[in-house]
Amino acid sequence: MVDDWISALESERASMGRASASEKVADALRTRIIEGDLRPRTRLSEERIGAALGVSRNTLREAFHLLGHERLVVREFNRGVFVRALDHDDVRDLYRFRRILEVSSIRQAALDGSDLTRLHAAVDEGGAAAAVEDWRGLGSANMHFHEALAALAGSRRVDEAMRQVLAEMRLVFSTMSDPRTFHEPYLEGNRQLAALLSAGNHDEAERALLTYLDRAEAQLLAAMSA
Repeated sequence: MVDDWISALESERASMGRASASEKVADALRTRIIEGDLRPRTRLSEERIGAALGVSRNTLREAFHLLGHERLVVREFNRGVFVRALDHDDVRDLYRFRRILEVSSIRQAALDGSDLTRLHAAVDEGGAAAAVEDWRGLGSANMHFHEALAALAGSRRVDEAMRQVLAEMRLVFSTMSDPRTFHEPYLEGNRQLAALLSAGNHDEAERALLTYLDRAEAQLLAAMSA
């Protein structure tokens, strides 16, 4: 519902400082995409979003410009700004990039002995969502898991790149007709990855991750073709 994501934006208003206002607005909208509140082809009303976040139209347009560079929104002549819909080539390229980001994060974790607290918390979050059959919530937990996995690299730039990737991925996931069928099997995959990393089996975790990503990519492409 539109009112749901507008309310979610309003809740983030207090955390937005004056500095880099357009970046903060872009991050708020990106978060709503990652959480599944904003679906492909949703029209983004300048009036409603500006009022929800307490920002000017100029700031909002700068934020739209940033999100446009990230391929998350598009401006349509005489119609406005819309959340973007992705195609097959986008999905293939996203998974190519995810393999680079996430595998390198596992390799860095092998060197640094990174803290896995966030990773296990995301697995627990997914299990709690599945227990009450909250499939959208399970999708969000999966986003949080992969965000935490990328964070093992210990790089702010990797974190930023992964958030952009996950926002685009959520736009693809939102087109799935049966979110339970898609998301539920990957909860066990997340548990397996977390367990392997906790045991220090980084090479096996890397192989498991690549199998996981190959399967997800093939499943999404097949669903989009259907």
